[in-house]
Amino acid sequence: MTSQSLTGAFLNNFLGSAPGWYKKTIIAFLLINPLLLLISPTLVGWCLILEFIFTLAMALRCYPLQPGGLLAIEAIILGLTDTHHVLEEIEHTLDVILLLMFMVAGIYFMKNMLLFVFTKVLMKIRSKMALSFLFSFLAAVLSAFLDALTVTAVLIAVSVGFYSVYHKVASGKGFDSDHDHGEDSTIKEQHREELEQFRSFLRSLMMHGAVGTALGGVCTTVGEPQNILISTRVEWDFIEFFLQMAPVTMPVLACGLVTCLVLEKTGWFGYGAKLPENVRAILSEFEQNESAKRNQRDNAALIVQAVVAILLVIGLAMHWATPGIIGLMVIILCTAFNGIIEEHQIGHAFEEALPFTALLVVFFAIVAVIKDQGLFEPVIEAVLSLDESLQPGVFFLANGVLSAISDNVFVATVYIDSVTQQFQAGAFDREHFNLLAVAINTGTNLPSVATPNGQAAFLFLLTSALAPLIRLSYGKMVIMALPYTIVLTIVGFLGVYFY
Repeated sequence: MTSQSLTGAFLNNFLGSAPGWYKKTIIAFLLINPLLLLISPTLVGWCLILEFIFTLAMALRCYPLQPGGLLAIEAIILGLTDTHHVLEEIEHTLDVILLLMFMVAGIYFMKNMLLFVFTKVLMKIRSKMALSFLFSFLAAVLSAFLDALTVTAVLIAVSVGFYSVYHKVASGKGFDSDHDHGEDSTIKEQHREELEQFRSFLRSLMMHGAVGTALGGVCTTVGEPQNILISTRVEWDFIEFFLQMAPVTMPVLACGLVTCLVLEKTGWFGYGAKLPENVRAILSEFEQNESAKRNQRDNAALIVQAVVAILLVIGLAMHWATPGIIGLMVIILCTAFNGIIEEHQIGHAFEEALPFTALLVVFFAIVAVIKDQGLFEPVIEAVLSLDESLQPGVFFLANGVLSAISDNVFVATVYIDSVTQQFQAGAFDREHFNLLAVAINTGTNLPSVATPNGQAAFLFLLTSALAPLIRLSYGKMVIMALPYTIVLTIVGFLGVYFY
């Protein structure tokens, strides 16, 4: 009896409050993988990728760090990779890890200024189409000069701010009260339908903004992590990279923005929800309340945050340092000049980013498996065996599919290294090498919006504190990204094909 109770306690503790069927599925994965290894390491490698994607898809049921981490640990035990290779993958993307650790925390200390600015924008622009276009366009421009993760962090911070303000009032509390905005049981009945519409409104804005980061991120060397690697291999500076990509990226940007307007006009794929008038009134009242009680110290804090935001943009655009180091600068300046000097005050800023950073490291373990087992090599060899005239278009599509399955940074790294080796061996001329580089960059950046795991910014959004608040699941993201995926893939492919 005691043994049964203890066994039951272990099962109840395993993955906590996750559904029973989910727990059994993860256990099944862990038991099946060693058996599949007896058949083929390649087979278990592909199964591991699909299993990890499953944990991402079920992120709202259970944070992917734990089940995904168990799969990664098992992969190392089974010899599909080793800890040295995992460390190498981490070292290659250390800039991204530092970015998450420090830049996202830095944005946290600027949230009052961001909420102030975006509330003004929201109150001034009443047209949902205009607002959606603005979100997408600004996200694209900022991502081209900053980076997609930083821009996504800003959008998340603003949306959480809006949501928490409304949720307090809908729960019958004042603006200044302490409140758990993740708990809906306190929402008054008359506000429930309104809350769902507000969630839909925020979901559409966030998806427009997230896709905007992809539209802008593909254009320049600093937009996405793999862009820097590609530009290094082909020896392009910032301007040359932009010009080489422009025949593909500029039509894609234009068509992406038109798609944004069409989706808002038609309401297809979960878009089109407008800001409820009562929510607008609450946010307007919040703005007036904040303005009325704001003292000189508060004004000084907003000025400091605004100045630091300008320094952030300049620092990233001028490449003073890696984005993560600049993020640390943001933390130091915002806290030092706004009197935030206690450890527990600073600690809250890291609560959002560190779980995702840990998940990203687990993801690198899966990437190490892909690399060590050569799962993508047959695709690369098949594409390089084609006629030169077909290679760019096929590279674009192959990169897109593999990026959506795994990760665009890894896929770009594998492909550009393989192509560079072929070029150095004299397999093709410089002009063809340049064209393949364009195909690899656009292929990994554009079709990868199909899934949250395709781009780090999308995965960050999915696993953020905002996603469960606005009911943005893996499946919902895939559906809402689908029209963009189709348009970006078709236009990008045609741009590469007729380059």
